[in-house]
Amino acid sequence: MASTDPKHSRRRLLVGGVALAAAGAGGALGWQAWRSRPAQKPRIVLGDGVDTPKDMAWVPGGVFLMGSDHKLAYPNERPTHDVRVAGFWMDVAHVTNDQFARFVQETGYVTTAEQKPDWESIRVQLPPGTPRPPADVLVPGAMVFVGTDRPVRLDDYSRWWRYVPGADWRHPHGPDSSIEGKGRHPVVQISYPDALAYAKWAGKRLPTEAEWEFAARGGLEQATYGWGDELLVDGARQANYWDVSERRFPVVSPRAGGAVGTLEAGTFPPNGYGLLDMTGNAWQWVADWYRADYFAQQAKLKRHPIDNPLGPGESYDPSEPGVPLNAPKRVIRGGSFLCNEDYCLSYRPSARRGSDPYSPMSHLGFRLVRT
Repeated sequence: MASTDPKHSRRRLLVGGVALAAAGAGGALGWQAWRSRPAQKPRIVLGDGVDTPKDMAWVPGGVFLMGSDHKLAYPNERPTHDVRVAGFWMDVAHVTNDQFARFVQETGYVTTAEQKPDWESIRVQLPPGTPRPPADVLVPGAMVFVGTDRPVRLDDYSRWWRYVPGADWRHPHGPDSSIEGKGRHPVVQISYPDALAYAKWAGKRLPTEAEWEFAARGGLEQATYGWGDELLVDGARQANYWDVSERRFPVVSPRAGGAVGTLEAGTFPPNGYGLLDMTGNAWQWVADWYRADYFAQQAKLKRHPIDNPLGPGESYDPSEPGVPLNAPKRVIRGGSFLCNEDYCLSYRPSARRGSDPYSPMSHLGFRLVRT
């Protein structure tokens, strides 16, 4: 599956003692028969902060076709299968820089990117027998999209990703970058443990993969995008993704100082449940382990709909030769500002991928739910 992301994020963090550039038949009726049929008429219910949770939207739950058999769908999204989720409250937007800053101020929490990398968490992502790098190479930092200054072949993501010492949530593009004036942008450079720590402090939890997809669809059954079947609505974009009609991926604009990244929550209209940026802007951690074949396994179960699935018991990804098939990965959803028609079409509700839980990246954040 093509992606804008370094599949081996921390796996390829260290080679030869040098920090490298990169981190590493369908459902019941098929997508055509279900295309954009409303699962139920959506209704926006927002929490008031008194009787209901502030800055959260009610997602009523129900039965839906999870996954996709659309021509744009990757194999790990297939086949569609009936799933039922119970109702829940979900954050209207990604957890923002301002919100995460408040958490850090109150708890003193130190994120994964701000700590010296743990060799054991890196080792399990590497081919067996990979030697441990020198200690002075294991420095705090994170994966950063740096782009290129000219068009390049899209077969080697290390051309546009780098492990940058000093990159973290306060400095998402490296030590010279800042989140000043971006309080309402999604916080990024967040690892899976970071998201869990924030969730515990906030009294919430990460959504399951099924909850996330149900919410992202906004009441539309099997629509290609979270807003319908057409990418543009009245000629206007509905999400923050890389528009290749304006600029080839991964070329960054010198005129803009090479800047490319997240946008403030609320830049685009909400979906049918009142949720912002469910696709595009920044990838989002969900609770489940990632298996590339999980949807195929679910579709074979005799009893449908499947009630509130919690995901597989372990990871499985055969797409990375030389890497253990069960190297730990958690599911991320929603795509990001880097996704585009030429290399990544993950700004779709069914798109999914796995990511190293200990690898923060400059396009990866999260949002939470409460039941």
